[in-house]
Amino acid sequence: MPEATPALPLAGLRVIELSTFLAGPFCAALLGDFGAEVLKVELPGSGDPLRRLGRRRGHSSLWWRQEGRNKKSLTCDLRRPEGQELLRRLVAVSDVLVENFQPGTLERWGLGYDALARINRGLIMARISAYGQTGPLAPKPGFGRIAHAFSGLTYLTGYPDRPPVLPGTPSIADYLSGALAAFGVLVALGHRQRTGEGQVVDVALYESVFRILEDVAVVYDQFGLVRQRQGPDHENSVPHNHYPTRDGKWIAIACTNDRMFQRLVRAMGRPELGDDPRYATVDARLQRRAEVDALVAAWTAALDQAEALARLDREEVPAGPIYTIAEIFQDAHYRARQAILAVPDPELGVLRMPGVVPRLERTPGRVRHPGPRLGEHTEEVLCGLLGYSPQEVARLRELGVV
Repeated sequence: MPEATPALPLAGLRVIELSTFLAGPFCAALLGDFGAEVLKVELPGSGDPLRRLGRRRGHSSLWWRQEGRNKKSLTCDLRRPEGQELLRRLVAVSDVLVENFQPGTLERWGLGYDALARINRGLIMARISAYGQTGPLAPKPGFGRIAHAFSGLTYLTGYPDRPPVLPGTPSIADYLSGALAAFGVLVALGHRQRTGEGQVVDVALYESVFRILEDVAVVYDQFGLVRQRQGPDHENSVPHNHYPTRDGKWIAIACTNDRMFQRLVRAMGRPELGDDPRYATVDARLQRRAEVDALVAAWTAALDQAEALARLDREEVPAGPIYTIAEIFQDAHYRARQAILAVPDPELGVLRMPGVVPRLERTPGRVRHPGPRLGEHTEEVLCGLLGYSPQEVARLRELGVV
């Protein structure tokens, strides 16, 4: 007999998602991947703007189908008294609420944490905003690009003689903040298990990025040094860069200590460089950064990408190809790890999207379905969970509340 599918670890956890675009939806999507029932509350008629952002096929954007996965969609206008009452009834039977409105919005509707906690003492509210729930900038709106700028990341991105550039995509802060919010929810669940009390998880987009900027803050604190843009270089290590290959491709090499450098020069067929006092230590190489990078680049440029990587792999030098998304889809390691999932889609047939992260050995997460149609589960939730009659639902539809 086939083995039974293991129960998902967050099965039984009910999450209300009041968020749009990315940070809040990603937080809820992570919880949903591991079994939480995610009830996404959307504005009637339009829903999450992510449904229309990016390239579209069928009823919504492909981006929405990815980030709306494993969720149920119900429509509700929270600006209306009837919509606010509907949310209160949902809160009474739920565990977590995720929102990314501008701070103060829910409070103006009588739906702030203090009000909702009187209905459900154990409610955990994950609040994601540009600048956090406190401080002089708390009311300001903001997106990932603004968070990158305010956190210091954008200043570090690009070449020293050129303006700062976008660090990869505008959404790094959103995805990182969503992941940290999901982590915060799990920590808060641990506290609730012991005490019965819920709490607010307050995540600011800029703080999530600021937290991962290596030693930029402590070095400034102790030495007054302001790190500058260095292109693909690394502040503390060399060679630690991107290098061209003969076939017009690129590879990344990360040589963070002297032992790694010894391995690298063996791979290059230049073992004597490992004993050369000009290059043998980290400090010496940092003094000759351009010279060291030029030596490595000359070697990689004489080889095709596959051959350069094979030689580096033989010496166990940390290195890898700089991939396009097309190359990622062809990579054997991605396939072996199922890092790209083929998800059945009722409209598109099969939709390939990033897999579940992190991987749990005994209770792995799953993608059960892609993002649903707007309001697809409204009647199911209102009638099946909250006890509304069909007549009451019909009246709310007539009023434009759902």
